[in-house]
Amino acid sequence: MSKKEYQPKFIYFAASWKHKHAVELLTEYYRERGFLVNSFVELEGQFETSEHGPGISLDQWINSPDGEKCFRFDIDSAMGADLVIYIGPSGTDAWAEVGAAYAKGVPIFALYAKGEQSGLMRRMVSKWFDDYLSCFEASVKLLR
Repeated sequence: MSKKEYQPKFIYFAASWKHKHAVELLTEYYRERGFLVNSFVELEGQFETSEHGPGISLDQWINSPDGEKCFRFDIDSAMGADLVIYIGPSGTDAWAEVGAAYAKGVPIFALYAKGEQSGLMRRMVSKWFDDYLSCFEASVKLLR
């Protein structure tokens, strides 16, 4: 019987832009430890200088081809992940990603922070963590 080769697992962070630095740091942390991460920060950050970046309204950007590309990337990444990690408190877009992942049966972990305002929908989260190291250890146990 041949030993099954390890396949890297795929993580997606659902978070608000106010958590940009946390997403960047956690993305690097998880990647250095063998996980794959699709980062909305990396994709959407490239549009800051495009014709659909600053200088147009949010509604115009959302309805632009770049907005469509980012929407598809975010929602497909959340629904196709082996694990979604929500970074709180975040807004409605992050919670929509959590909901899409939940509907596909993707496990969801969450990093709790003061100010989290989720109500009943917090039940979509499999486990809440107060620190990223505990979250990472649970991620390893779940996915490896």
